[in-house]
Amino acid sequence: MGTYTRNDNELKRFVYLAILDLFFTSMRPDNLLGNLIWLIFGGFIAALGYFIGGFVLCLTVVGIPFGLQCFKIGVFVLRPFGLQAVSTGSSSGCLSLLLNVIWIVCGGFAAAVAHLTFGALLCLTIIGIPFGLQHFKLIEVSLMPFGKRIVAK
Repeated sequence: MGTYTRNDNELKRFVYLAILDLFFTSMRPDNLLGNLIWLIFGGFIAALGYFIGGFVLCLTVVGIPFGLQCFKIGVFVLRPFGLQAVSTGSSSGCLSLLLNVIWIVCGGFAAAVAHLTFGALLCLTIIGIPFGLQHFKLIEVSLMPFGKRIVAK
């Protein structure tokens, strides 16, 4: 492979610190328990799907922005309890709109419908309501991920 430059090492350090911050920040016990149950009963498989999709999209130069959004959604799917999606409020309005339209046409709508379906099914039982609400929360970011940021509550 090629040689690493200083910028590559800084990027790796940034990603490593971001992952540490995301998974090892103080979590309330109920969020920790909810996230563990979520991971055991399908959250890990769903996140793995987003990560594989992101990797495949990043193989092409054109797909890199979409692949990065898949990684963002994948991290959100790994730990939905205690996180939320917020609008960034950046000035990239037209570009975000265009990329969101492409995202919706190329699979974002299907992902949002899947989260809506699983959320509705989980809300049929009292035990499943908290998990169904997490699926409803994922609809927003899976439908239009550009211009959104994942933050702790």
